[in-house]
Amino acid sequence: MSNSISEFATTLLPRSTENPQQDPIPQNGSISGAVFNISTTMVGAGIMAIPATMKVLGIIPGLIVIVFVAVITDLTVEFMLRCTTSGKAVTYAGMVGESFGWRGSLAVKLCVITTNLGVLIVFFIILGDVLCGNEYEGTIHLGILQQWFGIHWWTCRTFALLVVALVIMLPLVMLRRVDSLKYSSALSILLALVFVVICSSMAVTALSSGFGFHVNVHPIRAELVKPSDMSSAVRISLLISVSIYFAIGFFGYLLFGDSIMPDVLVNFDQNSDSSFGRLLDNIIRISYALHLALVFPMLNYSLRANIDELLFSNKNKPPLALDTPRFVRITLVLLAFTYLVAVAIPNVWYFFQFLGSTTIVCLSFIFPAAIILRDMHGISKTRDKVMAIVVIILAVATSGIAIWTNLNVIS
Repeated sequence: MSNSISEFATTLLPRSTENPQQDPIPQNGSISGAVFNISTTMVGAGIMAIPATMKVLGIIPGLIVIVFVAVITDLTVEFMLRCTTSGKAVTYAGMVGESFGWRGSLAVKLCVITTNLGVLIVFFIILGDVLCGNEYEGTIHLGILQQWFGIHWWTCRTFALLVVALVIMLPLVMLRRVDSLKYSSALSILLALVFVVICSSMAVTALSSGFGFHVNVHPIRAELVKPSDMSSAVRISLLISVSIYFAIGFFGYLLFGDSIMPDVLVNFDQNSDSSFGRLLDNIIRISYALHLALVFPMLNYSLRANIDELLFSNKNKPPLALDTPRFVRITLVLLAFTYLVAVAIPNVWYFFQFLGSTTIVCLSFIFPAAIILRDMHGISKTRDKVMAIVVIILAVATSGIAIWTNLNVIS
């Protein structure tokens, strides 16, 4: 599940052919920066559910499913890149609009806004759970701050998340180019690897003793020196993400076995038998919290771009990156809104579970396959259309099963 998660920031940064000096998207982005940014988007909150998936499916079937999803993801991104190269659109919404008109473009924008806004709120909620604790199935789990310093006003969810928002997230979401996030994205991947290393080490010791990044394809591609390098960056990112997902699932399941929780992070706040074990537990939880805080600006980038495109694209406004007052207003409103919702309504999981089976499925699989079937540029071969049909069938089937399962859980 990865979660996740298109390509709209370029929408706010259209090129000016009349005055190249005012071009807000200099094409000096690197492949390494693209790899870090794509990988960060892929390795989101969903990594914590992978060990429980391994528990249900088994190790080998779980690996097969992860690889299968990666292959389908690579296929759909290839669809998008080919259509973007053949057409004139520089955003996901614009690309779909070329094939399905304004209704298709609007559908993409609404899906991106709904998905990214929901995911960012969930990120805040998870951060609050890690730092300040929560209640799971009648059991109270203390957060790191409460375990270290006790229960005070400054260890509560409201204050802790406010500090995270102002100190970590605000400086990053104020960056105007997606390539500027490559260093924070690299750190985010490193923090995910910290989880893998510690979890694998703990699992080996215990045994001896007894993927929605589609929303960021276009903005990342737009800043590369050679846009054709995007395919290579995507494939490298998929290899990294598959490795991280499988390692976390494998060693997480080996470490906790049948006692593993749907969110493996909950397993790491249990009291360890040693001070060293408790230290490792805390390192894992802190690294994961920081990882989510660094993924936040990547999803915020495409969210901000789509909201701006939806509200201001027909009002003769300058590009968002060149309009500082508008850029700052939208950025601050989005950050404040996600923070307030996460603090006021921390239990919105059932609602956001539907995102993965509806809007994310549309953005990641259905829309890319649909533009291949529409084939407005005459680039689709028979094999492409057959594969696109298969992708849509699989997406609709898995989405239906997921929705039915979530409805049964709620009822």
